[in-house]
Amino acid sequence: MIAQNQTTEFVLLGISDKPQLQTPLFVLFLTMYVVTVTGNLLTVAAIQSDHHLIHTPMYFFLSCLSSVDVGFTSVIVPTMLLSLGQGGTISYTGCLTQMYFFLALGNTDSYLLAAMAIDRYMAICNPLHYATVMSPRLCFLLLAGSCLVSHLHSLLQTMLVSYLTFCASNRIPHFFCDIQPLLKLSCSDTSINELVGMTEALAVIMTPFLTITISYIRILMTVLRVPSVSGKLKAFSTCGSHLTVVTLFYGSIVWVYFRPLSGYTAVKDRVAAVMYTVITPMLNPFIYSLRNRDMHNALKKVVGRRRN
Repeated sequence: MIAQNQTTEFVLLGISDKPQLQTPLFVLFLTMYVVTVTGNLLTVAAIQSDHHLIHTPMYFFLSCLSSVDVGFTSVIVPTMLLSLGQGGTISYTGCLTQMYFFLALGNTDSYLLAAMAIDRYMAICNPLHYATVMSPRLCFLLLAGSCLVSHLHSLLQTMLVSYLTFCASNRIPHFFCDIQPLLKLSCSDTSINELVGMTEALAVIMTPFLTITISYIRILMTVLRVPSVSGKLKAFSTCGSHLTVVTLFYGSIVWVYFRPLSGYTAVKDRVAAVMYTVITPMLNPFIYSLRNRDMHNALKKVVGRRRN
C-alpha cells in the first residue's frame, strides 16, 4: 500500500505555529498528560483494590473507561509534544497506526459511556431487577462488544485512508493523524471516504449517543414521578458525573466530525480536538471521584498503602 503513495512521512504542524507559544504549550500539555495518566491509573488501582467496587457494574465500567483513557491519551499526546518542538514528523505507517488506535480507543470510550448510561437506567428505573439484569456476564459482554465494534470501525476507516494518494503537500495542519485533515490533504477522490464517514461512521458513533439519550429520557421520566424533592435530587446526583463527561466528550466530537469536509477549519478543529483527546480524559477521574465517597475511601486506601 505504501508504494501507491509518494509521501512516505508526514509533518505534524501542531497546535500553534507561533514560536513564542511552543515552550509554554509543551509544559502545559506535558503536565496535563502526567495528571491524566496518574489520575486514571489511580482510579483503576482504587477500584481494583476494593472487592465491592470491582464487582459493582458502575465502577467496573469506570475502571475500563479509565484504562482506555490512558491508552487513548497516550496515542495522542506524545506526538503532540513532538510537534511542539521543531516540527514533529511521523512515518506513513506510523500515521495510519496512530489513526487506527485513536479511532478504536475513542469509540470504545463512547460505547463504555453508553454502557454506563444503561447501568444508571437499570439502577433508577428498574431497581428490583438491577442485580439480575446487570450481571457480571452482561457487563463483560458490553465491554467485549464495545471493543469489537470500535476496532472493526477503526479497521474499515484506516483501510479506506490507506488507499488514498498523498502526492502534494505532506504537512498535516493538526497535532495527530486524524481522518479529516488527511482527507483534506489527499490528492485522490475522497468521495467514498466521505460517504462512509457520513453513513457507517455516523451509525457507529450515533448508536452509543442514542443509547445514552434514550436512557436519560427514561430516567428523567422516572425521576419526575418521584414525589419528594430529596428523592429527585438523590436520583439526579447519581447521574451528574456521567452526564458531565458525556457532554464534554460528545460536544467536541459533533463539532469536528459531523460536518462536510468543505467545512473543515484547522484551527477551530484543533481546539475542539484538544477537548476530547486531552482535557476530557484528564477531567474524568476528578469528575467521577469528586463527590463519590466510595471512590474517596478506595483512593485513601491505595495512597495509604503506597506511603507505608
